[in-house]
Amino acid sequence: MAVAAVAIRSAFPTTAAAAAAPALRPAFLGVARAAASSRRRRILLPAWPVAAMSSSSSSSAAAAHKAGAWYAVPDLSLRDHRFAVPLDHSSPSPSAPTITVFAREVVAGESRLPTVPRNARARPPLLPIQLRCPYTEPPRDRSVGSGGRAGKEDLPLPYLLFLQGGPGFESPRPTEASGWMKKACEEYRVVLLDQRGTGLSTPLTTSSLSQITSAAEQVEYLKHFRADSIVKDAEFIRLHLVPDAKPWTVLGQSYGGFCAVTYLSFAPEGLKSVLLTGGLPPLGSACTADTVYRACFKQVQQQNEKYYARYPQDIQVIHELVRYLNESEGGGVSLPSGGRLTPKMLQCLGLSGLGSGGGFERLHYLFERVWDPILVPGAKKTISYYFLKEFERWLGFDQNPLYALLHESIYCQGSPSKWSAHKIGSECESLFDPIKAIKEGRPVYFTGEMVFPCIFDEIHALRPLKETAHMLAHKEDWPPLYDVNVLNNNKVPVAAAVYYEDMYVNFNIAKETASQIAGIRLWITNEYMHSGIRDGGSHVFDHLMGLLNGKKPLF
Repeated sequence: MAVAAVAIRSAFPTTAAAAAAPALRPAFLGVARAAASSRRRRILLPAWPVAAMSSSSSSSAAAAHKAGAWYAVPDLSLRDHRFAVPLDHSSPSPSAPTITVFAREVVAGESRLPTVPRNARARPPLLPIQLRCPYTEPPRDRSVGSGGRAGKEDLPLPYLLFLQGGPGFESPRPTEASGWMKKACEEYRVVLLDQRGTGLSTPLTTSSLSQITSAAEQVEYLKHFRADSIVKDAEFIRLHLVPDAKPWTVLGQSYGGFCAVTYLSFAPEGLKSVLLTGGLPPLGSACTADTVYRACFKQVQQQNEKYYARYPQDIQVIHELVRYLNESEGGGVSLPSGGRLTPKMLQCLGLSGLGSGGGFERLHYLFERVWDPILVPGAKKTISYYFLKEFERWLGFDQNPLYALLHESIYCQGSPSKWSAHKIGSECESLFDPIKAIKEGRPVYFTGEMVFPCIFDEIHALRPLKETAHMLAHKEDWPPLYDVNVLNNNKVPVAAAVYYEDMYVNFNIAKETASQIAGIRLWITNEYMHSGIRDGGSHVFDHLMGLLNGKKPLF
């Protein structure tokens, strides 16, 4: 989307400056350095353009932000927003490339379904009646105290930004008021951000990336799609969307929590409070991927043991399937999309099946339908089309390639990952080798949230991105994502749900990170897995809000 020239302002203004004056001071700060005595002593990173909130730049602001009309789903009102933001926030030139970032605003809305009195025993008389177009509804009374269930579109509610897990996945698409969103809309105006490259935010798909013809150019483009750029997008949106550019609350799930900690590091002035659910990132060395995968492989092993304890009959089913794949021509069978299912690819089902609520059950039911029935005696045994199609749907790498391309880079600061999961996995090869497991009569273990080089060979849509993925894995000059000195002096209220049996974000690593964020309030629980915000969203949200408001114990 083209955008008109805008007045150049700094990336992250203070709240006071944003509200009171058009001149905004530079504030995207924070390369980790030797001890800092206060949150404001930071090394400046390059500023990026924000349209000034003044009469002279009103046309520029309008070009940078377009809002749609309100529409409804049951008990929610929604409005779409599109923002033209720089691809590279450090490049302030009006002629620099821009992308579109999409956000959906959500508030509690009135129910528009007709109701029938419970004591009605007969139809009302057919005549006389006043004819009315069935698709036209009378004007709604939005006044407070009107007695009706008016929506909250016009109420001055505080804003809450939701950052989705990933990387590479779009925000939720509400179909009704339920879960954490229903609870949040009681007090907040919720903003669902499609992080850049996902959903409607200039989505990066295997087909759209093909427009960039060289792997080196793809890497240069993709380097702008990590947490640092997502946070700058969020600040851009806050300045254009929130009245008086007031700070807002951020709810970060999983990778969205990683982004929220980046937000705390470099733009705390934009934050009123932060809620984290399974989203405390490692803060240690230049590349923490090796540390993460060493811890996660141990947790994945435990999840496998729990799965087979619950479904011991699946040991033989999976043995038979792995043996069939290994003995097939080329060591695998063709998938509907043109890829290939091999024993190692089969193990990737653990990504969705082992770490979330209901995952064990869904994985077991998937293996119930692995084989086609034998309709004719002597017919060759074959894997069912149902299973092959479901396998592809479970992984979804072809639809969301950013996850596969950038997953390990979310742990990189000035150092490459060098295919960390593959490297650390080789240390556990005797345990996770599917062929060896069959020979020794052990269960075949699934893997977890790991991306291996083989997926760029075996998933048809990812094959053109193989060279790009390899270059990203060896890229060294990743910018910083966190500032530990700033986090040590944090003043923003933070509440975090830490799941004791989280397969994706290791419990011990999360606790270590929490110890570096001043004032954080933890809720440690084994009641939920990593998907707690989905499985028990209303309870999780309410509990974290209770921590922020002093209604829950701080331990």
